[in-house]
Amino acid sequence: MHPVRLLIVSSILIATVASQAAEGKIIKVLPHLLDKKGRHTLSPSLYERDAYQAKLRTHPEDISALRFDVQWKSKFKKGEKLKLKIEARGRKAGSKTAVLEVEVEDRGFFSTWSKIPLSKEEYTKLGGLGAWRATLWREGEQLAEIKSFLW
Repeated sequence: MHPVRLLIVSSILIATVASQAAEGKIIKVLPHLLDKKGRHTLSPSLYERDAYQAKLRTHPEDISALRFDVQWKSKFKKGEKLKLKIEARGRKAGSKTAVLEVEVEDRGFFSTWSKIPLSKEEYTKLGGLGAWRATLWREGEQLAEIKSFLW
């Protein structure tokens, strides 16, 4: 490849990567049912967590709430105020979308986990969780989005 072309292509790639790095990213969203003691699992084992979540789904009387655990990060200044928004759709026909918003603070270089609860009443109105979408906002501008398969 000609050196000038190589320089132009590499400059474009660097500019693209730099512009994407300046934004935020939602890495993972884990919707967890909580029992009456506020637990989503009985031990730190992933197998145990999944088994306990299945038990809670089959025994709705033991559910106290639904909590979204969201892992996210951004490349802004430490302490910058951002907004994390969760939209949850229910499985019940005709159920409305529940919208949850929480102000979060960037903690710097590493990713951050935020917990966003949905009350049992709202969860019951939805008829269970069918789909969700999480977005990260800064001053009215959407930085990142991740959604479930059925959204």
